[in-house]
Amino acid sequence: MTDASDPWNEFAREFGSRLLHARAQRGLSQEHVAHAAGLATFTYRKLERGESNPGTPANPRLRTIVCLAEVLEIPLPDLLPQPPEGIAPGR
Repeated sequence: MTDASDPWNEFAREFGSRLLHARAQRGLSQEHVAHAAGLATFTYRKLERGESNPGTPANPRLRTIVCLAEVLEIPLPDLLPQPPEGIAPGR
């Protein structure tokens, strides 16, 4: 189960929201974006929800993020939310 106070949860949700918005603006289906980026549709759907597994925030690979930005024709900085503070466990 996720910890609501974990700043990564909100970051993952905002990332998913930005994916959804960019895809909708371009009139693309989840299936199209997923396959063009080399992902399973199920995996992409979870990213739009900000999840990895139920109750676990998304944490996609860097390559996945770059591929999604390319497919959605959006600059990488526009796809990524402001980085949260307090996610480094040893800090």
